[in-house]
Amino acid sequence: MTVGRVSLPPVHNSRADGCLLPSTSAAVVACAEEKERCEREMAALYRIAQVLADRCAQRETLREILGVLDAQLELIRGTIMLLAPNGEQLHVAAAHPDSSGVVDTAAYSPGEGITGEVFATGAPVLVPSIAAEPRFRDRIHVRRLRSADDAGFVCVPILLDGRPVGTLAVDVPTEQISRLSGIERCLTIIASMISYDVRARRIEHEEQESLRAENLSLRDALEERFRPEHILGNSHEMRRVYLRIRQVAPNDTTVLIRGESGTGKELVASAVHFASGRAKGPFIKVNCAALNENLLESELFGHERGAFTGATHERHGRIEAAAGGTLFLDEIGEFSPALQVKLLRVLQEHEFERVGSNQSRRVDVRIVAATNRDLEKAVEEGHFRQDFCYRIHVFPIHLPPLRERRDDILLLANHFAEKYGSRMNRPIERISTPAINAMMVYHWPGNVRELENCVEHAVVLSDDGVIHSHNLPPTLYMPKQQGIVDSGSLKSRVAALERDMITDALKRNAGNAAAAARELGITSRMIRYKLRNLQIDCSTFPST
Repeated sequence: MTVGRVSLPPVHNSRADGCLLPSTSAAVVACAEEKERCEREMAALYRIAQVLADRCAQRETLREILGVLDAQLELIRGTIMLLAPNGEQLHVAAAHPDSSGVVDTAAYSPGEGITGEVFATGAPVLVPSIAAEPRFRDRIHVRRLRSADDAGFVCVPILLDGRPVGTLAVDVPTEQISRLSGIERCLTIIASMISYDVRARRIEHEEQESLRAENLSLRDALEERFRPEHILGNSHEMRRVYLRIRQVAPNDTTVLIRGESGTGKELVASAVHFASGRAKGPFIKVNCAALNENLLESELFGHERGAFTGATHERHGRIEAAAGGTLFLDEIGEFSPALQVKLLRVLQEHEFERVGSNQSRRVDVRIVAATNRDLEKAVEEGHFRQDFCYRIHVFPIHLPPLRERRDDILLLANHFAEKYGSRMNRPIERISTPAINAMMVYHWPGNVRELENCVEHAVVLSDDGVIHSHNLPPTLYMPKQQGIVDSGSLKSRVAALERDMITDALKRNAGNAAAAARELGITSRMIRYKLRNLQIDCSTFPST
């Protein structure tokens, strides 16, 4: 009996991972290639994670990521675009460093080209052939775009909180075009990693900006302790002062501020310092008239331990404390000749010695001095050294007295009224006309400082939000001890003289117009006419 041979169909066994069992060499090669691709992708993702963890500069980090895509995944001409701060266009954040002819200034608007479409829709776009794609704009890299050099293109969005903030795009070589979907998945993972880096950098930037703003606020608050908020005055004389400040502030030239007491010399010194390149350095103030010669020398130059009785330890002087900044010497006319010699050395050689020491010390400091004395007269009388006078008189700034810039009186008075009204919780709505008149005719021997004190006095007494003339201190109603220097016309000078004479007569007669007229030798009808034209209110003069 013959036994027939049964033909069985071929059996194709497969594994759970999708690779055919080694029945053919082609299956083995395909499985090995897929495994190799997976390993390369994992290695690339691992390397990119390391790059992002290093937290270098953003452009450098992104370029290194594109370099990994090229070297390990053979994805060429990579480009990362991010939304510009204005939120209107995509700008090149990084392009592959080995790419030739990269246009870093290229930009895309939402919906423009493939990159703009990906950004507008938030969905990836896969292009099998760049040469055959009409939407492709080709603005960033130099491509020949011929069929012989054709390549694919994959562009994925970089999403932050579900909203596109940029795009990641690569050219895909011809041999990998069949894997566009797999490449798109890999790039999407990388784009998500980049989005976390973008978020972290934005948070860090916001924190830095917040800290910078807080630092500036604290610095401004600190500077307010040493300098005025502003210098008020719109008169021609003050505009000349502002010009002088702007001219000298950027240089390290020694400045001498001259003017009567109370004109604001310290404010000008502060303005010079904080408008200079030394603004971040210290601003040290010394009132030379407040200390005797021995104390002033120790205060300025410092002393060594045991230099004199009571010197139990060494002490740095104000000159050392002002290093890198500005030293303001107020009332420098009070310096003794011996101290003038020592300070002259500081001005010329930038060297000094502490009290009780022979060691010379160098110091980088700018000197700003102020005085209300006539230094030229002091030199003639032998009280002030001529060489020291010349050395500090390099760039003088003259501050006019308040009586020479009467146009600024109302501006200053309103400022002080607002300042002290806010401080005392007594809002001041206005200053009455009689009060303004009283301030305008007063000669202000104490200048701006006296005006400030008078307004503060008036704010204390005001109970209706208005500064009346009777709220002003009694000193404003005393007869003038010196004339007003007025550079106006003859008519204005006559009016000022009439105002002064009538006001003084009303003060002496407690506001009684008839008595003032008799004292001045004019009729009651004439004084009433003058009072009306000069806007003088008799009721504002207190009883004597």
